[in-house]
Amino acid sequence: MTKGRRCALCNKGPLRGQQISRRGLAKKKGGVGRKITGRSARSFNPNLQRVRAVVGGKTVRLKVCTSCIRLGRVLKPA
Repeated sequence: MTKGRRCALCNKGPLRGQQISRRGLAKKKGGVGRKITGRSARSFNPNLQRVRAVVGGKTVRLKVCTSCIRLGRVLKPA
């Protein structure tokens, strides 16, 4: 995984997953059920924002995920 897509505070990074293609009609709608016809790889990237933050008394720019911003882990300059 790339270092550029990681949160500077919590180290949250990209996760790998699959996009599943299905066809058919659902059983509750009168069909025989939905069948999986294909799986393709995809990635779930964290919602990173470039933020000015105070670290060690100095103002620096960090890539931080929005959950860290919401939790108040980022100390913004005055």
